[in-house]
Amino acid sequence: MSQSNLPQPDQPLYGIVVLELAGVLAGPSAGQYLAELGATVIKIENPRNGGDVTRSWRIEGEQVTDGRSAYFSCCNWGKQSVAIDITARDGLAVVEHLAKKSDVVLSSYRPGSAERLHVDHDALLRLNDRLVCVSVTGYGADDPRSGYDAAIQAESGFMSMNGQPDGPPTKMPVALVDVLAAHHIKEEVLLGLLIRSTTGKGRSAYVSLFDAALASLANQGAGWLQSAVEPRRMGSAHPSIAPYGTPYLTADGHWIVLAVGTDKQFERLTSVLSLTHEAAAKGLGRNEARVEKRAELEALLRPAVNKLSADDLENRLQQEAIPFSRIASVPQALSTRQAQRLVLGEAGGPRGIRTAIGQVKRPLSPPPRFGEHSAVVLRTVLGMTDQDVAKLVVAKVLLDAGAAL
Repeated sequence: MSQSNLPQPDQPLYGIVVLELAGVLAGPSAGQYLAELGATVIKIENPRNGGDVTRSWRIEGEQVTDGRSAYFSCCNWGKQSVAIDITARDGLAVVEHLAKKSDVVLSSYRPGSAERLHVDHDALLRLNDRLVCVSVTGYGADDPRSGYDAAIQAESGFMSMNGQPDGPPTKMPVALVDVLAAHHIKEEVLLGLLIRSTTGKGRSAYVSLFDAALASLANQGAGWLQSAVEPRRMGSAHPSIAPYGTPYLTADGHWIVLAVGTDKQFERLTSVLSLTHEAAAKGLGRNEARVEKRAELEALLRPAVNKLSADDLENRLQQEAIPFSRIASVPQALSTRQAQRLVLGEAGGPRGIRTAIGQVKRPLSPPPRFGEHSAVVLRTVLGMTDQDVAKLVVAKVLLDAGAAL
């Protein structure tokens, strides 16, 4: 890790050491967030199975030979990789020594596994009572089931309400539940550090993917609880606002979205589209009526939008301050000026996106190669000698990929 990529004293979490015993997306995403805020993040990986499983998760046509797949690179910037077998006594001893020198531990073991490995919260807090230990599970600390994003999207209701009305339930194209859970993990870590600043003591916290999903049902969940209205698949339409989210095709073949949130905005929209009299005749002036009369609303809007080019429509809508957007592809979105503040890496190497929005923009080292920092961490953090490190390598407890770089 170059000097320019090291945490700096002016960064919010400078001096905080994070021990990451987590894999895939939720825990590592929280780990990258902490790294972006200036923490030193040491990622522990298993040398017996090639480390974080996402190193081998590749999109079609992706050519990766060093274990830094696009998936792995989405959430592992600014970290140091230590490949050590914690099922071996000497390997566990190393992790225990690292825990004594850490401030935060992130983990993602299935309930019961951490206890068998002797890295559960109770064991770690006995070593260092100032640790903030946060674990992500599938369904909670008392449920032994493994958690997978797709399964929990299905179980939590998200898939049932996502998709076209006449189509099948549909999973989100990103691991939505993992991303949501990562935010809860960050909150627990920051809360733990805040509490520790006044009490001097660490704490133990668990975040479950299932809880994170349920907590994110928001208005859809409240709609059922309060009014017994079951969410249904509506494509991109909003259950409570119209027109909001539905895509429309312009005369020159561009897809656009309207996000009309008030009756005043709708009034201005009908003026722009020359539909004022027709909308009034159908009684569409109030949002409640538009929600109830979606079919009539769409029958007015679609042909009117289809008569205008995207540029003409954009100019008119902007003049009237009507929320509107063209639908962009991912390449288009990541090519915008705003995106450049968040995009990590350069063409030809690992790429990723920052997660600490609006925070100090620390220069980050690229996602680590598997075991890239094994020896350097043991030497600099734990004070181990080259001979100590060599013994672990010979015993196949430690994989030191840094020696080959």
